[in-house]
Amino acid sequence: MQTVTDFPRDVREIENVFIPMPDGCRLAARIWLPVDAEQEPVPAVLEYLPYRKREDTRQRDALNHPFIAGHGYACVRVDLRGSGDSDGVLEDEYLPTEQDDAVAVIDWLAAQPWCDGSVGMMGISWGGFNALHVAARRPPALKAIVSASATDDLYVDNMHYMGGCLLSDNLSEATVMFAFNSLPPDPRIVGDRWKDMWLDRLRGSGLWVHKWLSHQHRDDYWKRASVNEDYAAVDCPVLAVGGWADGYTNAIFRLLEHLDVPRKGLIGPWGHKYPHLGVPGPAIGFLQEVVRWFDHWLKGVDTGVMDEPMLRAWMQDSVPPNPSYDERPGRWVGEPGWPSPHTAPLRYTLTRHTLDEHVDPAEVNPRPLDVHSPLSVGMSGGKWASYAATPDLPGDQRDEDGGALVFETDPLAEEMQILGLPHLELDVSADRPVAMVAARISDVAPDGQATRVTYGLLNLTHRDSDAHPTPLEPGRRYRVRLPLNGIAQAFPAGHRVRLSISSSYFPLAWPAPEPATVTVYTGTSALTLPVRPRRDAEDAALRPLDPPAAAAPLALTPVDPGAHHWRTTRDLATGVTGLEIVDDHGTETIEETGTTLGKATTEWFSFRAGDVTSVRGETRTRRTIAFDDHDIEVATATVLSSTADELMISAQIDAYQTRPGRGRHRVFADSWDLSVPRDLV
Repeated sequence: MQTVTDFPRDVREIENVFIPMPDGCRLAARIWLPVDAEQEPVPAVLEYLPYRKREDTRQRDALNHPFIAGHGYACVRVDLRGSGDSDGVLEDEYLPTEQDDAVAVIDWLAAQPWCDGSVGMMGISWGGFNALHVAARRPPALKAIVSASATDDLYVDNMHYMGGCLLSDNLSEATVMFAFNSLPPDPRIVGDRWKDMWLDRLRGSGLWVHKWLSHQHRDDYWKRASVNEDYAAVDCPVLAVGGWADGYTNAIFRLLEHLDVPRKGLIGPWGHKYPHLGVPGPAIGFLQEVVRWFDHWLKGVDTGVMDEPMLRAWMQDSVPPNPSYDERPGRWVGEPGWPSPHTAPLRYTLTRHTLDEHVDPAEVNPRPLDVHSPLSVGMSGGKWASYAATPDLPGDQRDEDGGALVFETDPLAEEMQILGLPHLELDVSADRPVAMVAARISDVAPDGQATRVTYGLLNLTHRDSDAHPTPLEPGRRYRVRLPLNGIAQAFPAGHRVRLSISSSYFPLAWPAPEPATVTVYTGTSALTLPVRPRRDAEDAALRPLDPPAAAAPLALTPVDPGAHHWRTTRDLATGVTGLEIVDDHGTETIEETGTTLGKATTEWFSFRAGDVTSVRGETRTRRTIAFDDHDIEVATATVLSSTADELMISAQIDAYQTRPGRGRHRVFADSWDLSVPRDLV
């Protein structure tokens, strides 16, 4: 990545400012702005997160915000209420209070002498979510947003549930927030009250995984911050950004289709990262794109951004399967609108183990095929969203297909490209009241290697509604529609398209409460792909994207090395299969603040062959913060298990402080043993 130090405007930084809220709470903000902004006011750009600006996002903030500020903006990075150095206790994600506070922050920004009255929001993940949420609140000063790796529907496309199936990322994300919410503010920012603030958070934040498991259907809990409940509420321009290796790209297609404001979509090969830091690559000059977007909408500069296609997407070339890619070869393609006028549905009928483009369903007698997948199907599935902590991408799908129904095309006579949202229509039955279907599309090379292209999940009790699921009548046939994740992929001539259908997909998704046999009826079931003919001249004319660039990186001194691995084990004596994921960032010192940080998370997922009640997920975190005379350590542990009737949670937290002359002592400890009735999950 290119480091930029010479900007159109010189930048100064304010380490911390407290922004007052109407109820007296104060939110902590870090600000970068042109040195002459009081004489020549500039628009403000807000990034609003719970991830501790003083330490955890400091490295990323150092790259992003001085760069944008140097192009004539006041960049403001705010800790949410109850996080970092802000007052209060954070009790859940995307609360109305969070949105109320954001509106107050925007009003405050617009009134500052260095701001010209216009404000934009940018963010990824949580920050991308609340950019959409706040846009729907319509604060007058908010003129445009950039929303990356986010969704318009908290239930349908989030890390909690997918197709009505419980995701293991529900546990992973709860673990992340359990750790973040257990850390203290910085005494050098908040003063002597830091200890009381810390204890309030330890006592009051709660166990979020219990809340999320208590809402297994799409109820008001999820609707409250889902902008698809009223797309018309968003009345400012939206740049929606994502990556094919992430879990949030489907929302980009819906936002482009349903918003009634100026909007653009950008989808690359990346995981859950800003595109200038994107892995798999190629990374792009995303900060330059952000400046172009805000120059147009906040400064009124004609940057040409609205003359370009509504959607720019990375058409991925075929690659061998690998759980870790540095780069995904391909090319940029553009579409003038969405739905695209250039894609057409290609329907493949499921026959006995084949995908046939030329079968007339009226002339085919439906034939039942049963699948009762072992719990091992899914162990090569990777993460729901790749967090660029590879190897978290799917491996060779031949490892999975022995436990699935497999349907294939003949070798393709010519290249086929798809762009958009594939879907599967199934005639299906099951022998239990609750059952799931996992569907995968793979690119199969002539040598047999199978690279997963996209996938989808459906809890069959959600066949008609995520809000009001109903049990299956065993043996009864149902017609269901199973959406698969959006993708852009080129299948070369000579390769085959493979559809694999399984009745489980652990650990990505929690299995059904009882072992179920699913029956798929061929002849009437079909896979539909959105085929995009090559448009080489138009795609070649797309404006080239700049190479990635950012401001000078943060100075860090390594103290202890970290470690990262994914390991699967299988004990033949006990029949237990396990997956261990270690994400240890080691320990390093931030030179400009003198803070030494340590961060490590380990996840374990396991099952005993043939026993769905043996499925187990366990996560442990360790966070340390040290500076001056303060040495803090917080450890958390969470276990999720289940019976046929209940989801069970066991969790604990321990917080320690070490002080000179007084040694190490426990400041706080708590534990939970909770259960939630399974409700068709």
